[in-house]
Amino acid sequence: MYTFLVTIIIILFVGVLFVNIFFRVRVFKIYKRLVQNKVDFGSVHFFNTKRMEEEILPKYPEHREDILEFVRNIKFSLRLGVMLIGLITIFGGILMWYRYDY
Repeated sequence: MYTFLVTIIIILFVGVLFVNIFFRVRVFKIYKRLVQNKVDFGSVHFFNTKRMEEEILPKYPEHREDILEFVRNIKFSLRLGVMLIGLITIFGGILMWYRYDY
């Protein structure tokens, strides 16, 4: 059981690294295009879709797809990262409990 839990934690940790690298590459490609075209918006717009649609998208209609894809990738990366960190914490807690149990 100990080896199984350690293996799961290692796999999840590698998963976090993979997600980080994968989304960093994807997000930076889009970010580079947005910066080159001088598209400017704040972090407030990431989490408030209504505000994004009212303030940013009308200002940069030609970059609508890039903006939406960038925000979608950032949100997905955050969700996946939080989920994986949560799983690592849970399995780490189980591992600590298991080690002290016997």
